[in-house]
Amino acid sequence: MLAQRPPILPRLRHVYPADVEEVERGALEVLITPAAGERFLATCALGFNSPSVPTGIWSCPHPDWVCAVAGGYAYLIDTSSPGTWEQIEFRPVVEVRALAEKQLLVFVGFHSLLGWGRDGVRWKTPRLTSEGLRLGRVADGHLQGWGWDMRTDREVEFSVDLATGTHEGGVEL
Repeated sequence: MLAQRPPILPRLRHVYPADVEEVERGALEVLITPAAGERFLATCALGFNSPSVPTGIWSCPHPDWVCAVAGGYAYLIDTSSPGTWEQIEFRPVVEVRALAEKQLLVFVGFHSLLGWGRDGVRWKTPRLTSEGLRLGRVADGHLQGWGWDMRTDREVEFSVDLATGTHEGGVEL
């Protein structure tokens, strides 16, 4: 991650998403040197300018991919082919949990979770809470969590199977 744009730009530059207006304002800029290929500057548009959503870089289960999160907007970029990328549908992503032992990135939205594996999206949960998710520990291949249920006005527990995304608990819709 760069604190500021370098005075001499690399020959290759990619903007994510390509059609965004005023991408430089608050954008996350990352100088990426792939295992094979030419170094490039990735400019990722800022989602929200707030400390309550993540900004950073995460390694992906696939060694050629990188995850860049800019103010809660998560971009997954194929470093061997920088024109190939995806944006996580949660806007914003409120947390990213890297589970190396499961070869999985878990993206947390306000109501659901999305699991990204070596080959892309592995699963997405249905709505687990009325509002807000809080994650706990991983045990026996399951991720524990809690969220608020507006009908009962209390926090409810849920458990998500990290292999399939199926869940137990949470809110009933």
